[in-house]
Amino acid sequence: MHLNDPYVVTYEGIYAICDRENRFVEILENSRCYGGSAWTMHHYASSPLIIDVRSVGNLIRYRTRAGTSELTLEASVAAAGIESVIVTGDEVEITYAGLGGGGVGATVCRANSKGVLRSDISESGGGRAAKGTIVVPRMERVLVGIDDTDNKEEGATWSLAHNIASELDRDVARYLSHSLIQLFPAPSKTQNCVSTVLEFGCRNSKAKQSLLQDIKAALEQYSVSSETGMVVLDDFDASHLEEYSKECRTRILTKEYAEQSARANDVQVWMDGNGIIGALAALPWFDRPNESVKIDRTYR
Repeated sequence: MHLNDPYVVTYEGIYAICDRENRFVEILENSRCYGGSAWTMHHYASSPLIIDVRSVGNLIRYRTRAGTSELTLEASVAAAGIESVIVTGDEVEITYAGLGGGGVGATVCRANSKGVLRSDISESGGGRAAKGTIVVPRMERVLVGIDDTDNKEEGATWSLAHNIASELDRDVARYLSHSLIQLFPAPSKTQNCVSTVLEFGCRNSKAKQSLLQDIKAALEQYSVSSETGMVVLDDFDASHLEEYSKECRTRILTKEYAEQSARANDVQVWMDGNGIIGALAALPWFDRPNESVKIDRTYR
């Protein structure tokens, strides 16, 4: 056996999603070693800049405030953290610090990962305290809700949406996540009454428009339904749609009501079939796929 880097575990990708004002940043790390990431999540959670930490499979999500903080590292208790998140132009600079193995994670593991443009790291390993800064592209979140691409004989919206997103994944428009949302079982459903939301990180407006046009074209090509709905939210946060989603998960809604709700919440309608009812309800669940698949039994 020969290990080129026996103490280095890189990430499949590290991405930074920013709000429009660059006040908040969500750092997404696609882990190759969940055990190591579970340790990191536990210790990073105490960093002053961290608002929320969650994992979805191997995708670790750190929602942070932009800025700089003072870390007080303590072995075994708070052995690693995020010291600063600075947005400059079209780049995000993230500084990590850690003790021992946490220092290895803060330096060479992240510096050598996919998505990193450049880095500045100290020596790490053994009992050292170490620090590392990586620079990644600044991205903005784009959420695409999709529903009603199948019929009674063929098709499945969740799989078609995933395959389209995987095919369109690119440096300027990264495919980040996929969630299925259980809706109220309406009589017109194909079978399970489930919609889908796709999450992308896009570098600029041109990348967004190109991506969305490609998704629409693919849906028009492969959907076997004449009622396909595709809606788009270009925003860091989708919580303002939770009330609509709750309604859609607990009772039957009309297409007209969905259209009104989309306009009121700055959601773009790209394909206006009846599927927009469920597509719109999918948007706020992009980072909670374990909860979104459960049926809401508080029927009205």
